[in-house]
Amino acid sequence: MITVIGNMKGGTGKSTVTFNLAVWLSHQGKSLRLFDLDPQQTLADVIEVRTEEEYEPSLPSSEHQQNLQTIQDDNCTDEILIDVSMSDQEALKEAISLCDRILIPVAPSQADIWSTQRFIKLIKNTCKDAMPEVLAIINRADTHPLVTETKESEEALDFLPGITRIKTRLHNRTAYRRSFSEGLGVFEQNPSGKASKEILKLTKQLY
Repeated sequence: MITVIGNMKGGTGKSTVTFNLAVWLSHQGKSLRLFDLDPQQTLADVIEVRTEEEYEPSLPSSEHQQNLQTIQDDNCTDEILIDVSMSDQEALKEAISLCDRILIPVAPSQADIWSTQRFIKLIKNTCKDAMPEVLAIINRADTHPLVTETKESEEALDFLPGITRIKTRLHNRTAYRRSFSEGLGVFEQNPSGKASKEILKLTKQLY
């Protein structure tokens, strides 16, 4: 399965989501290939931290765009995760054209809904022959129950054609930032924490 995690807008937490999925898959004994096609190389950085700290299971080093064409003939790898951004449009479009599904982390704001609309259009224009499955998840949701932006953003996503919203929310929690900076998945650092439960819900829905 080739999964692209991306958005046209920055700051949606796609590298954090990609990293946590990769760590979880490694714990399941899955073989992985990871691609960091964002010029900021955040995923590559956190993999390096994890490698230096010698945490197990280890993750493979992230690969670059020139290796993308090899993934279609790869029958040995269980899961391929590709972290992409709009910063490199050529790499983004190539990854989209090769993948089985796209996961879009969406922050709860009107600007992010507009960005998601444009991303869906880009996907359709790039994949005219065969559309991948397109999924969206609210990420960095406000933890305060009286803030309505998250619910409003979910309702807006449900109206967008060609996309399925994952019901799980990932909230704006310190645990994600702290564990990421240490090269750990949230479920490794605090297995009983709220962030851990959110990621595990996401993995059940994806895998």
